[in-house]
Amino acid sequence: MTTKKTYIAWSLRITVSALFILSALAKLSKGHLLDSPYFAISTFEVKQLYPMGFSQGFAPYFSRTLIGIELALGLLLLQKNWLRKFLIPVTIAMLAVFIGHLTYVTFLSGGNSGNCGCFGELLPMTPIEAIIKNIVAVALLVYLYKITPRVSNNGNFWILTTVLFATILGIFMLAPIRPASSNFTVSPVVEIPNDTISESVVPLNSIKSETAITEAKKDTVKKLEVEIIKEPRKVKSGNAKFFANIDTGRKLLCYFVPGCDHCRAAAKELTEIRKKDASLPPLSIIFMNEEIDLIPDFFKEAGASYPYTIVEVIPFYDILGKNRNTPGVKYFWNGKEIKYFDGINDNKFNGSELNEYLHKSYEDLKKTNPKL
Repeated sequence: MTTKKTYIAWSLRITVSALFILSALAKLSKGHLLDSPYFAISTFEVKQLYPMGFSQGFAPYFSRTLIGIELALGLLLLQKNWLRKFLIPVTIAMLAVFIGHLTYVTFLSGGNSGNCGCFGELLPMTPIEAIIKNIVAVALLVYLYKITPRVSNNGNFWILTTVLFATILGIFMLAPIRPASSNFTVSPVVEIPNDTISESVVPLNSIKSETAITEAKKDTVKKLEVEIIKEPRKVKSGNAKFFANIDTGRKLLCYFVPGCDHCRAAAKELTEIRKKDASLPPLSIIFMNEEIDLIPDFFKEAGASYPYTIVEVIPFYDILGKNRNTPGVKYFWNGKEIKYFDGINDNKFNGSELNEYLHKSYEDLKKTNPKL
């Protein structure tokens, strides 16, 4: 091979190798490379593998093995053993599978929204962008295959297997699979009294004192009775295991990650609303078990402390809801979900919109949403 072709070949190998190595490491990263492997890989499983039909039992093994293979291919493209006869064809085949899957997902969704997960949450990429990236990588590898000379001795195949098993094992060690029992661990509720948190307003349906009724004006009593009738029927939201009184009266339940800037901003806005309007319902928080040492700093930035519990990563995503993202803010009335804000896009938390919902009667809410 001429000197020019050698330079081209190495440029192609380094480029494709970098793509695979970055793809593997990004799936183990949240905001910076390898900053939170278990959180990042769990997010990849929930948002990419579960929708494909992978079970919660199988997904952790598949995700770690897949990342290990990606990392191994990235490293092995930089060495010469079995390069033309095995590594380049296998890499092309793997990319072809990715292209087929992404094309199928794009066709089913009827659009080009969301993150394909190629680079995890570190570098979000739409399915179309990922397809183009993979097609370009395939083209580079096909050209590399053509200019790479045939050799009579392909080298030592054990180098390939050693690197492959080493990378897969390394991923399992870097982000160990947690036992199924620990996936559903819920920390006890932490009640934190704070002067900046207003006392909750007594629900209308709890007024039973005869003295209070006799002292109230008749027209006020009638309004109360009408209001009581118009409250939604009490139902079970499924959150009583986290907060015992969540299904009584008006409540706010938030889904936050301690280190998430958007979550902190939402909590701060809720605190500001509470300072201006003491009638804001009691607020409780479910924290993801990720960077929980930052919880005191979270409350400091929020400007107030609230009752909270901590839930493991996978079940946190389960209760957050399919295709939902943090920060999540739910408004409940007698256990019935009235409004759910989530993520940082179209449905992101909006304090003004929440205020509108909070000050609407149940009758008005039903007009806009008959399912209530």
